[in-house]
Amino acid sequence: MSELEETIGSGETPTDRRIDRRGFMTRMAAAGAAATAVPFVAESVAQANPLPLLIPNEDIRLSEVSDLTELTLAQAATLIWKYKLSPVDLVEAHLERIAKFDGTYKAFNTVLADQALARAKTLSKRLPQGPLHGIPLAIKDNYYTQGVKTTANSYIFENFVPDYDATAVERLQRRGAIVLGKTQMGPLATTRATTPDGKVTTVNAWTPQTPSIDPGGSSSGSATATAGRMACSSIGTQTGGSITAPSNAQGLTGLKPTHGRVSAYGVIPLTYSRDHPGPLARDAKDAAYMLQVMCGPDPNDPRTLGLPSPPNFVTAATPFRRGGKVQVRYRTKLGVLPGYTSGTTPTALARKAMLDALANVGVDVVDVTLPAEWDVLTGNAFNNVRLPERTEPFLDYMKQDLKLFGVSLGSWMQGLFMSGDEWVKGQRAKFILLQRVLDDLFGQCDAVVQTGPVPFDILGLPELALPIGFQPNATAGTDIPIGAIIGGQPYAEDRLLAIAAAYQAVTDWHSRRPADPVAPAATLRGLRDAAPAEELTLSLEDVIATTQ
Repeated sequence: MSELEETIGSGETPTDRRIDRRGFMTRMAAAGAAATAVPFVAESVAQANPLPLLIPNEDIRLSEVSDLTELTLAQAATLIWKYKLSPVDLVEAHLERIAKFDGTYKAFNTVLADQALARAKTLSKRLPQGPLHGIPLAIKDNYYTQGVKTTANSYIFENFVPDYDATAVERLQRRGAIVLGKTQMGPLATTRATTPDGKVTTVNAWTPQTPSIDPGGSSSGSATATAGRMACSSIGTQTGGSITAPSNAQGLTGLKPTHGRVSAYGVIPLTYSRDHPGPLARDAKDAAYMLQVMCGPDPNDPRTLGLPSPPNFVTAATPFRRGGKVQVRYRTKLGVLPGYTSGTTPTALARKAMLDALANVGVDVVDVTLPAEWDVLTGNAFNNVRLPERTEPFLDYMKQDLKLFGVSLGSWMQGLFMSGDEWVKGQRAKFILLQRVLDDLFGQCDAVVQTGPVPFDILGLPELALPIGFQPNATAGTDIPIGAIIGGQPYAEDRLLAIAAAYQAVTDWHSRRPADPVAPAATLRGLRDAAPAEELTLSLEDVIATTQ
């Protein structure tokens, strides 16, 4: 197929048609080996990230907006660039919402109100310095933030204050972003957001009075901050589903990039060969802006070096039209796994409707077969070989006091007791699985629907989560989001964004917002005064069962 045949009319070729898939296999094999040689904390300074020309230009007028927190990132950025909106007003609106509702949501563990307002006032006096100029963001608490506690919700780091920013945070701020605060997370990024002893903190923004309903994985604080309109967007990390899961649970568009596409320098590690920083956003365009700023080579993180140059993700995430009709930007075969739409459950029906909508915008929806030994290669017997990678950097802490790990201790103990031959077999199995996915599965399609983060987390391949409907929840007495995940080939973030953009141009699931909590807190000082209607504590067994 020629490059001209790869596009419907955009004149561009998606990145996954310009890369060497065999080269990616070599990179991932090297990443597993490199985990034994990388220091726990690096020491140098992040570098600049060259960007394509990005001037936000959404069709939005301030007179049409009744609540500034309803604006998407791209809309807010457009108004700021056109001098129709002040960063101060935007930040104040989000801080007011935090003051009212985070006592119930408990999305943040640190709110930097004074710092954010001071930066907003400074930026209001400057010409826009980047596409995120004046945009308020929430940062997961495993990203280093200079002079601000970075705890990973753990006893180990409860008093840790880094003296530099993580590369991703530094790049976001360099392009004008404003950090509103740090978000709650699973202890050391292992499960949904809890205190180190397992007491649930963050609730799902769609069911704030029912904490038993999962808000997603360890990036759930970031997801709730975004879904609850307490930040324009946020960043999280994914090792076993912690961007895609909270995005699906809370009606967001989350993007887990290809391994190495975004630097993990300055992020408290979980698994060197599987850690992926990425955005949780309201739609594909917002996710594209975030990724465009965060991505690129970083000398401090060897996983980012030697990759294909990032394309213009914002262009990829801009709906493409031919003859006035929305069409997917790149000619795409979307693979459908066996049984993906079976049954009549709300999820199955939503999946069928999603595939029909994608077919109507030009996506070629095709059934695919799974590679040989799929269940064996993607099962826990091999998936758990990641555990020694998380144990090794923390051995000194384990020797010091096991109680430092709180309720998340189980997976570190599992990693400690895994034998060398198990680890070697697991690495071999991962390489075989990657080979079969690239050759056999992607020999049938360009992108593929997923039923969960595995195996693409294992393999470092990109995934995009997006909302596709709602279903009733008897426990909460309300409807909750239904999400889907689409996986791509190495460096295929542009293709995934183009698929999501086309789908979101003809549906409105991504634009729906949860109702406000019933009993908000009154003031910013009372941020922790209002508690959910019930409390929930995860046991060690709960955490082991859902570990990321």
